Amino acid sequence: MPNKKIQPDINEFLDKVKKMEKGEKLDLSSDEDLSIGIMNLISIEEHFFFTYNKTKDVKYLDLLNEIREMRKSALKRIIKDYEGEVWCISKHLLAASMRFMEVGTKALTKGDKSEAENMFQKSYQLYSLFWGLNLGVVQTKDIKHTDSKEVAFVSEDPKPVVKGTAGIFEKLGQLVLKAIDCCRE
Repeated sequence: MPNKKIQPDINEFLDKVKKMEKGEKLDLSSDEDLSIGIMNLISIEEHFFFTYNKTKDVKYLDLLNEIREMRKSALKRIIKDYEGEVWCISKHLLAASMRFMEVGTKALTKGDKSEAENMFQKSYQLYSLFWGLNLGVVQTKDIKHTDSKEVAFVSEDPKPVVKGTAGIFEKLGQLVLKAIDCCRE
């Protein structure tokens, strides 16, 4: 099967964004903190896996299982209702986002700002998709195959016209910026 891009119905997407913007401001700062904590728990699970395999000491399997249970409990606080593979997709989106962030940080340490920016952008795109899925902005039933990499922005005039385009990840990123403010106390 050819590598096709997926894109939700843009009108439904924009309607959901408008409803979120008009409604009460979402304070997801605690959930954002929790999602970063979950990323770190996933990373700890990976470290216990590798440590067990290097040492063959079963205590690391017990610790891995404890961390896994903690991670599952934390994920349940964010992912309330899910269908199909959304639970696993969410976990892997956070894990992949964390890995891209780590690679970007290492590139930055080596002085490769271009590679760091590239990795950070990918990390943020994955993180935005995580929130898009879990805020109900992007639903698996809304996703359609398309060859287009762009999302068209339509004006709200009685006779709508296309106002510009942006990639789906860019639009999700804008939504995350509006919906999540980590500095709220």
